[in-house]
Amino acid sequence: MKLSFVENKKLLTRIGPLLLGAALNVLLVQTAGAQDAQSVPIPPDSPRWELEGRAKATEYLGRKCLALDGAAAVVKDLELRDGVIDVDVATPASRGFFGIQFRIANDGADAEWIYLRQHKSGAPDAMQYTPVLNTGLNWQLYNGPGFTGAVEIPKNEWFHLRLEITGAQARLFVKDMNRPALVVDDLKSGVQKGLVALAVLTGETYFSNFEVRETPPAPWERHLPPMPAGTLTKWSLSPAFDALARNPERAPEPAEMKTIEWQTVEAEAPGIVAINRYRASPHPRVTFANDFAKRLEPQPGAKLVYARTEIDAARDEIRRLSIGYSDEVSVFLNGRIIYRGRSAQYFRDPAFLGIVNPENDTLYLPLKKGRNELLLAVSELGGGWGFICRLTEMEK
Repeated sequence: MKLSFVENKKLLTRIGPLLLGAALNVLLVQTAGAQDAQSVPIPPDSPRWELEGRAKATEYLGRKCLALDGAAAVVKDLELRDGVIDVDVATPASRGFFGIQFRIANDGADAEWIYLRQHKSGAPDAMQYTPVLNTGLNWQLYNGPGFTGAVEIPKNEWFHLRLEITGAQARLFVKDMNRPALVVDDLKSGVQKGLVALAVLTGETYFSNFEVRETPPAPWERHLPPMPAGTLTKWSLSPAFDALARNPERAPEPAEMKTIEWQTVEAEAPGIVAINRYRASPHPRVTFANDFAKRLEPQPGAKLVYARTEIDAARDEIRRLSIGYSDEVSVFLNGRIIYRGRSAQYFRDPAFLGIVNPENDTLYLPLKKGRNELLLAVSELGGGWGFICRLTEMEK
């Protein structure tokens, strides 16, 4: 299931013009000078909101509020770099995804999003931070400490959220304003300033007492994890192809490889190549998302990118390749296929998430002395398009 209002197909066709109009309004406000550093309340019926989807001002549990369900509410006249966002939330839904998007840029294609999952209340992934890259979420790539966390999500009662944005870091407070529930050590989108929105993919959710306060810009300091030994960091990416038009068990012919326009990229620590950074994200309707029996059906709209790198070997030898990927991969060594894996959400079982982890799959590369070409064909349905590879010596 898609998790961002920019990934909802019906909203996707409308959110671009919405955000473009919002950006124009920002310019008008900024000409008046910087906003006061005090918290600024924005009532639910304020003309500063631009509403899309199933969104309206209403009353719930005795309060005036915004109601969102498959919807977004954008503060159309504010571009925020650093600041504090406060809002009260209530939800009767047993399942859903709701939260705050910030630093929304490029007509909604890129942003940061921190959201909660009602159906995961108390679970290790009840909260999720993900960058939005080229309209795609990347929660399968960015998971674990600094990205996900456990929290109890109340039902049918108001509770408070606070989001503190400071340079390349963010902290989310849920109910307890003295201790952050989720600390994001390194915001990944690369966007330093943008619009703010309340967003709900699905699951009736209400927002009240929204306030925002701009704070002075903090130094932009990245807090990256170390790059593990053996990580393959230098890659070249092809353009995106229609996945159904490619044979996943055959590498492109040498003549075609020469005609492809390759883009040189470098993995980000701890070794992830986030293809969504470089290619527009696909948004197919995945037939097996709600019917496991359809998992072997072709999925129109899926996209495929080839990624290649070189491995130098001093002698003929076998080396261990640990690989994580989303959603499907074919691995070719010197033009021959040696592995095919499928790890899309819901593919392996109805509860399968497809989280990328290089410890999940291992294959063994029969390297020849000299230069070896490693080629991946990585296809995507949703949730994060990318891979990570680590090459290590075999134990003797």
